[in-house]
Amino acid sequence: MLSNEHREIVKATIPLLESGGEALITHFYKSMLDEHPEVRPLFNQTNQASGAQPRALANAVLMYARHIDRLGELGGLVEQIVSKHVALQILPEHYPIVGRCLLRAIREVLGAEIATDAVLAAWGAAYQQLADILIGIEEARYAERAQAPGGWRGGRLFRVARKIAESDEITSFHLRPADGGALLAFEPGQYIGLRVVVDGEALQRNYSLSAAPQGDEYRISVKREAGGTVSNYLHDRLQENDTLELFPPSGHFTLAASDKPLVLISGGVGITPTLAMLQAALKTQRPVHFIHAARHGGVHAFRAWVDEMAERHPQLKRYYCYAERRDEDPAADAIGLIDKQQLEQWLPASRDIDAYFLGPLPFMKAIKRYLTELGVPQAQSRYEFFGPAAALE
Repeated sequence: MLSNEHREIVKATIPLLESGGEALITHFYKSMLDEHPEVRPLFNQTNQASGAQPRALANAVLMYARHIDRLGELGGLVEQIVSKHVALQILPEHYPIVGRCLLRAIREVLGAEIATDAVLAAWGAAYQQLADILIGIEEARYAERAQAPGGWRGGRLFRVARKIAESDEITSFHLRPADGGALLAFEPGQYIGLRVVVDGEALQRNYSLSAAPQGDEYRISVKREAGGTVSNYLHDRLQENDTLELFPPSGHFTLAASDKPLVLISGGVGITPTLAMLQAALKTQRPVHFIHAARHGGVHAFRAWVDEMAERHPQLKRYYCYAERRDEDPAADAIGLIDKQQLEQWLPASRDIDAYFLGPLPFMKAIKRYLTELGVPQAQSRYEFFGPAAALE
């Protein structure tokens, strides 16, 4: 149990986490992944190598320490963690491994003079408190998905019904349950987890569902990433009628019910969850502004489909921006990077809108700043990260 003394010790370590949290977490990950190969499939090694995953966890640990007296204020962070954990099937037996390795990393990085037995005891109690919270919420989510119509728990085999190239870089996979059974519904904006075995190594990833619920299949649309083990496996080796293991849909970045004008802004493969949101929104009468940025026309996926939707639905306005001009590309509404002035022209006249945006980190930082400067209420400006969460400030 976390005592008042434990809380005070944890709060006293906040300056250490602010200055050295990332180094501590980097050491933690290296030790844990070296010594516990059974958890390696749960982590994207590209994000480890880039430092994105250690930075994200270091920030989460820091936020937890800062809010140790008022955990209710961590609602958004906890929901984000739970959604990722559920998609990857993090289980109770994983938590003790993380706890042991984290405490050892604290001692090894900070040294015994700073990381005293009292400090380790405090952080051990704090970690157990957080683990108990997450385990409880995650178990409820697993049970909920297993009991829902078409639901399941753990992995379920899906067959690739269709494989379609959507651009030079993005390919869609239409996935149907191999058992022929019913399919769990999901909310537009959510993602699924999948597990594949590549050259004998089990790997897990999350991919956004790029089409609204259709009752009999899921669709994911995957960008080929340079050096990406899983994305290249899916593009080059996974064929129609092959199977792969899927975990139930998860995620809290979902389209909220509203009659406000909807603005969907995406960069690159960030378009995928906005497609499902667009499909759902077009079943209503709310105005929709769909803004997409791509490097050029060759990598712009789903343009023909969005254009068709705009012809069929008068409430939909769509705008495209290409970073570079190529003679063979169809016309774009702007060339270069989206700036504040351009975005202002494409937004509805009212700033009382619901805005959702995804894309590369620099793109998201710019869009968030522009939306704020243009008067869109921050509570109505929503975003999510494909990989580990990062600060947009």
